[in-house]
Amino acid sequence: MLKITLQVDGMMCGMCESHVNDVVRKTFQVKKVTSSHSKGQTIILTENDIDEGALRSAIGATGYEVKALSKEPYEKKGFSLFHR
Repeated sequence: MLKITLQVDGMMCGMCESHVNDVVRKTFQVKKVTSSHSKGQTIILTENDIDEGALRSAIGATGYEVKALSKEPYEKKGFSLFHR
C-alpha cells in the first residue's frame, strides 16, 4: 500500500475538500482519499502508484494547485489481539 501526501493550494472549505476528493476518486483507483482545507493537505491511500503528472493535472482541472507531493509505503496500523 502507498500513501501519497499532497499540499494543495486553494482549498477554503469543506466543499473544496469534496471537489478534490471526488476528482481523485473518479480519476484514479484509490482505497481512501481525505482532504483538509485547514492543513491544505490531501492524503491518498492506494494499492498502485499514481502518476504525479496525471494527479497534478486532474486536481489542477478543478481549480486547485498541487504545491508539493510525497510518497511513502503505508502499513495499516491496528490492534492485534495477540500483541503484548
